[in-house]
Amino acid sequence: DTFYLSDELLMRTQTSAQEGRDMEAHDFSKGPLKMISPGVVYRRDDDDATHSHQFHQIEGLVVDKNISMADLKGTLDALCRHVFGADREIRFRPSYFPFTEPSVEVDVSCFNCGGEGCRICKYTGWIEVL
Repeated sequence: DTFYLSDELLMRTQTSAQEGRDMEAHDFSKGPLKMISPGVVYRRDDDDATHSHQFHQIEGLVVDKNISMADLKGTLDALCRHVFGADREIRFRPSYFPFTEPSVEVDVSCFNCGGEGCRICKYTGWIEVL
């Protein structure tokens, strides 16, 4: 699922590399680590109404005591409402990804049909955003 420009040159497929650098550099004696890593990424994908070979990714990381899934859910809800509009419905679906635990997928109600179902949302009323 990657774009190789040559045998030695690869287009960035994710923004995770920054997390390791920040964890190594952070002085935890001065408090928790909270960071985001936005960027453009490239993956081999068939372009359609909801997929593209190039897209923007935002990864977030918080390392502290007593952080829970509720913190993540509240953060993602606030982010989605800010980016996609306060009137969007937000839905969280449990999912499995081998590199994160716990994991969820997040959908927003379709901006085009308001959740009624159309070609853009594949007639589901929802668009997966993360």
